[in-house]
Amino acid sequence: MYISFNNKPSPDEAAEPGDNGSADLAAEPGVKRPRGLRTVSSTVITLGIVSMLTDISSESVSAILPLYITGVLGLSTIAFGVIDGLYQGVSAFVRIAAGYASDRSDQPKWIAFIGYGLSAIARVGLLFATGFGALTAVITADRIGKGIRTAPRDSLITATSSPDSLGASFGVHRTLDNIGAAIGPLLAFFILLLIPDGYETIFAASLAFAIIGVAILGFFVPNTRRVDAAAAPKAPRKKFAWGIVLRGPMRRVLAGAGILGLLTIGDGFVYLVLQSRSDFAAQWFPLLYVGTNVVFLACAIPMGRLADRVGRARVFVFGHVGLLAAYVVAALPLADIASTLLCLVFLGAFYAATDGVLAALAAQLTTPETRGTGIAAAQTVVAVSRLVAASGFGLLWFTLGREQSMYVVAGLLVVAVIAVAILFRPFLSSTRSLIT
Repeated sequence: MYISFNNKPSPDEAAEPGDNGSADLAAEPGVKRPRGLRTVSSTVITLGIVSMLTDISSESVSAILPLYITGVLGLSTIAFGVIDGLYQGVSAFVRIAAGYASDRSDQPKWIAFIGYGLSAIARVGLLFATGFGALTAVITADRIGKGIRTAPRDSLITATSSPDSLGASFGVHRTLDNIGAAIGPLLAFFILLLIPDGYETIFAASLAFAIIGVAILGFFVPNTRRVDAAAAPKAPRKKFAWGIVLRGPMRRVLAGAGILGLLTIGDGFVYLVLQSRSDFAAQWFPLLYVGTNVVFLACAIPMGRLADRVGRARVFVFGHVGLLAAYVVAALPLADIASTLLCLVFLGAFYAATDGVLAALAAQLTTPETRGTGIAAAQTVVAVSRLVAASGFGLLWFTLGREQSMYVVAGLLVVAVIAVAILFRPFLSSTRSLIT
C-alpha cells in the first residue's frame, strides 16, 4: 500500500487538473496500472486518527451502557431497547440535511467539525445524567452530532481517494476507527477494574478524548473541496440533482439497506444474550466490544480491497451472512468460551464488510455534486431501520424470550439477504461508477 502524505497520487500516476488532491489513479494511455496498488492520502489518515479518538470516547461509554442501564439504573430491556435504538438511529434525522449542507456549501470539513463538537459537548451531560430522561437527552445530542459529521467526513475521504480504491481508503479509515473502538472498551474495563462503580471516571475520560479529536480535526485536517477554484475560476457550478440520489441504482441501494437494517438489532442485545448463558461473557462483558472491534480492525482493509475487486454491493449484501451466523451462535444453547468468541468473530466480519463498504457504494452511484447527500441518504436509511430494529427487538424479547426472539430475527434475515441480492443484481458485481 502506498500512503501519500500530501494528498497526491503515487509518483507513477497523475492527478487530473482541478482535483485539489483527489487521487485519480487512471493510468496513462498505454501504461498498465500496477495491480494491487492503493493510495491513501494524509487526509484519510488524519480523519482516521480523529475517528480513533472519537471512538475511544464513544465506545468506552457504549461498552458499559447495557450494564449501566439495566444494572445501575435498574431499567427494563424495553427501556434499553429504546435507548439503544436512539443510540443507533437518532442520527438519521440530520444525516441527509448535513450531507446536503456539505454539498451545497462545499465546506465538508466545517460541517463535520460541528458534528464532532456537538458530540464532545454531549459528553459533559453524561457526568450529570442519572435517569432515563436525562440519559435519553444526552444520547440524543451525541447521536445528532454523529449524524452531522458522518457524511461530510466520508465525502472528504472520497474527495482525496481514487475511484478505483474507494473501498481500500474506507477500509484504512475504518481500521484506525476501530483501533479506537477496541481501546475504548478496554479503557472502560480497566477503569472499572481499578475503580468499582467508576462510571463517572469513564464519562470524564470519554470527554477528554472527544475534545482531543475535535482539536485535531480543526487544526490538521484540510478542507478539501470539490472544485479547485484556482485551477478553474470560471467553471460553472453543476446543478445539484436530487434525482441521482433518489432514483436509479441509488433507489435500490436505499431499499436494500433499509430491509437489512430492520434486522440488525444491535450489538448490545447480542451481548446481553451471551451474558445470560455464559459466565465468561458475564464476567468480561465490556471486553465483548473489544473482541468485535478487533475482528473489525483486522478485516476492514481486506474487505475494502475485496469490495473494490468483486463489487461493493456484493460484499455489502453477503456481509450480512456474518450477522446471521452471529445470531445463530448467540441463540444456540452453548455456554463455552469458544462459542462466545465465534459470535464476536462473525459480528466483526459483518461490520468490516458493510460499514465503510456502504459509503463507498453510495459514492460509486452518485456524482461529486451529490456525493455527501448520497452517502447521508444511505446512512440515514440504515440508522432509521436500526432504530426500529432495536426498539422492536426489545419488545420481542419481552414477549417471546431471548433465544426465541433471536431465532425469529435470524429466519427473517435469511429471507432478507436473498431478496436484497436479487434487488442489487443489476450492479452486484460492479466496481465502476454507474453515473455519467
